[in-house]
Amino acid sequence: MVGLDREGVAAGRPNFVTTEPFAVGVTCVLDEHAARHMRVLRLVAGAEVGVRDGQGHVGGGQLVRLTKTQAYLEIRHVEVLAPLPEVHLLVPVADRDRMLWLAEKACELGCTSWRPVLWRRSRSVSPRGEGVAFQQKVLARMSSALAQSEGAWLPQPFPEATLERALMAAPPGDRLVLDPAGTPMVGPTATSLQDPIVLAIGPEGGIEVDELEALVASGFRPVRLGPTILRFETAAVAALAIARTALGARATIHEA
Repeated sequence: MVGLDREGVAAGRPNFVTTEPFAVGVTCVLDEHAARHMRVLRLVAGAEVGVRDGQGHVGGGQLVRLTKTQAYLEIRHVEVLAPLPEVHLLVPVADRDRMLWLAEKACELGCTSWRPVLWRRSRSVSPRGEGVAFQQKVLARMSSALAQSEGAWLPQPFPEATLERALMAAPPGDRLVLDPAGTPMVGPTATSLQDPIVLAIGPEGGIEVDELEALVASGFRPVRLGPTILRFETAAVAALAIARTALGARATIHEA
């Protein structure tokens, strides 16, 4: 949010993500987590609050009542933002904390979907991020990041999958896999990126030869970011930022 001067940012208006539907003139009820946050911020009735559902609806309203377990907002306006150009991520099943950090940043950068891949080297990581409980933590981190970054769309989260299943489920598009021996992702010799983009990020230690061969056979093009080897979360953020910049990040706004 640094350097931006949008309504809400300049005014310091807090934003919250909700699964509850909202519309102009309707009272939206936020959950205990939001109510607790509002009490920490010392918000009182009359405070301006932003709300978004992670599916393109962005609204604002006035806090009319705050209890220990719920917050009641009178919705004053709602906008519908079109999805950003698609950038899908295949991320490695890896260290839990580092995956959660990446989930936040991926949401801030507007990734379209998040699919963890169980690479061969992923199996040696402990503790690693997998399972239903971890998926819920990923979604919670993404929701928090969406509110703070004032985004409109949550990434579509998928459960972890083997490489074979991930390749079968990967959407069509400009398929890229980060590889130190690939062609440059940016620069005068780089190939232009086209929407939609699918980015495959390998695990710590790199992708095995047969795994890379399977990716290439499925239409993935090896690309590199620079002369050094990056941690998976650093590489993912850098590649996602490049892809998002190349495609453009401005969404279309419609009044609801």
